[in-house]
Amino acid sequence: MTNNDRPYLSSFQDRHGRTRWRYRRSGKTIAIPGQPGEPDFEEAYQAAIEGRPARKAVVVTHPGATVPKSFRDAWKRVLRTPEWIGHDDATKNKNIRLAEEFLKLPVVADDPAIWGDMLVEDLKRRHVKDILARFMETPHKAKHLLVTVRKMIRVALDEEWIEIDPTYKLTYRPEYTGWRAWTEDERLKFEERWKVGTTPRTCYALALWLGNRRSDVAKVTWDMFDFKRGTVTIEQQKGGKRLVLPITPMLRDTLEPLPRKGDTVLLTAYGKPFSEKSLTGRMADWTHSAGMPKGCTMHGLRKSLGKLLAEGGASTRQLMDTLGHDDIEHAELYSREASQAILAKDAMSKVTRLVQGKKKRG
Repeated sequence: MTNNDRPYLSSFQDRHGRTRWRYRRSGKTIAIPGQPGEPDFEEAYQAAIEGRPARKAVVVTHPGATVPKSFRDAWKRVLRTPEWIGHDDATKNKNIRLAEEFLKLPVVADDPAIWGDMLVEDLKRRHVKDILARFMETPHKAKHLLVTVRKMIRVALDEEWIEIDPTYKLTYRPEYTGWRAWTEDERLKFEERWKVGTTPRTCYALALWLGNRRSDVAKVTWDMFDFKRGTVTIEQQKGGKRLVLPITPMLRDTLEPLPRKGDTVLLTAYGKPFSEKSLTGRMADWTHSAGMPKGCTMHGLRKSLGKLLAEGGASTRQLMDTLGHDDIEHAELYSREASQAILAKDAMSKVTRLVQGKKKRG
């Protein structure tokens, strides 16, 4: 049937009874898809009249578009969970960096597909192992990445997108050495180089005798101290814990001679508070100036206090409450190391008494 309103256009019924359209002119026939009024139909008919190929509509992906039930969809939902909202800023920033790196990670090398667009239900155990293997040069990063991916998987479980966690009982615990505690000789060497009243000695004392992380050391203010009661109240940046700690004589001797020129205890040469990142570099400079080996870090002083507490007989619970640990395993690391040394010393003393006793009797 010829359409009088559209030259050279005619329709026919196919074997399924559906109406089809074609453009016929000068012995040439061009199939026209769809039905009149539809975008594809109108473009194909106009292209046939003009003697050119039909232009296909360009699909533009919206920058904020998210594939439903994908990992990017799951991550957006993670950001709305009560657990996420309760995290401190440092934890949030670390997880955001790891999540973005994972979401942009190619599923397969030399292919544009990325994990952010993949459905969570398509993740298999072998995929997780492959992802972790890509970070074998930075094993601790791989461990933290797995924690971040599991946040997305928990959301998918809660939303009932999946029924099984593909990472269940999948462990990735690289050998951990971490920041080492300073030795007694190293502490003495630092104290000999930097006397009470200097900025390095003040930073050292806050980190050691409060067991603070660098983020907390940078933000310690004078109003946190109650020298009459002998206590200091610390609001930890990581985890948001509020700790009330005693002011040790060692810390008091360091702080009492200091002038109070600002709100924070630690001030730069320009009278400004230190940033937490700058303290890392400054401590490296200060220890180098004291002729100390590499590895004497700010966090190492926190480890030193943990070691001293354990060697002094502090319980695991006391270690946790002093250092602000949530994980009992961290506190037990100090206890086990100290217990081993103390028990070994006691045992060898018994052996010595036994051998020397036999010699005297002989």
